[in-house]
Amino acid sequence: MAATIKDISRETGLSLATISKYLNGGNVLPKNREKIDAAVEKLHYQVNEIARGLVTNRTRTIGVIVYNIASTFNGTLVSHIGHQLRRNNYGMLICDSAMDAETEAANIRFLVSKKVDGIIAIPCTTDASPLAPAMEAGIPVVTIDRVVQNSDVDSIVINNREAAGEITERLIREGHRKIGLICSLKEYTGAERAKGFRDALEKAGIPVRENCIMDGYHTVAFGYQSMMKILQMEDRPTAVFATNYDLNLGMVMALNEKDVRCPEEISLVGFDDLLLPHVVSPHLTVMKQPMAELGHTAVNVMMDRLSGRKDSPAEITVLKARLIEGNSDRVIG
Repeated sequence: MAATIKDISRETGLSLATISKYLNGGNVLPKNREKIDAAVEKLHYQVNEIARGLVTNRTRTIGVIVYNIASTFNGTLVSHIGHQLRRNNYGMLICDSAMDAETEAANIRFLVSKKVDGIIAIPCTTDASPLAPAMEAGIPVVTIDRVVQNSDVDSIVINNREAAGEITERLIREGHRKIGLICSLKEYTGAERAKGFRDALEKAGIPVRENCIMDGYHTVAFGYQSMMKILQMEDRPTAVFATNYDLNLGMVMALNEKDVRCPEEISLVGFDDLLLPHVVSPHLTVMKQPMAELGHTAVNVMMDRLSGRKDSPAEITVLKARLIEGNSDRVIG
């Protein structure tokens, strides 16, 4: 027979009220929390989430929306989000928007119908309209890596423009004057990083070579296609900056296919210190995003909203990326 809350009471000597409060997410004395946790483990007690949800109007579930589940960046973030949710005794329901705004809107409606307590989104759009069902239902939303325009939504981002400027300035200090950019101006991060790229060139008095700016999507395929075009230019750039991890991967694939040596023939820099910089030779110089901090901060903000500890207007939290020096770029003269 399954253990009940009365069994936990007998095991711990605590009142039913204290145990119920703790199991429903309330605060109890640390010593009582330890007793209850030990009893739950010993007795293999299973919380009836359906019954608890009827009482508390909470499912202890957070919906997580990603723009592409196949992306290493998204997968890494989801891992950190899940870790922090488990620490707060929450589960997650993951939806993939497959780089499609209509699918993203459908995912929002789906999660609202499942009565999730909150939604953490890595969205494919900065349009606020898909979030309307969640906002109308009073479900808090936190976005990562994107700022949704004209909405009351908390956002966790990095200093995209500043970080892109920093890595571009590195290339300029190395003597590069013909610098290519592979980006996505359609996406918040790509647009912000392109601004930082332009900032650095303007500051140094270097004209922007518009034909060397490849604007498309943050995908491996676009990174590959763009690098192939750059390599075929008669007066090609001496360095190329890719604005996300998938673009990095496509860029390197093109170089390998054309047997172009890096950094001897062309210098490369990029974003995200995930798997690629550690397995290719030479190691890529990249701006490293604080992946764990991004995921954990999003969950912490969500928990503050759900608990009522945070009732101020929506805020944008900006975390800092840092430069990881590889040997994929070199000084030219």
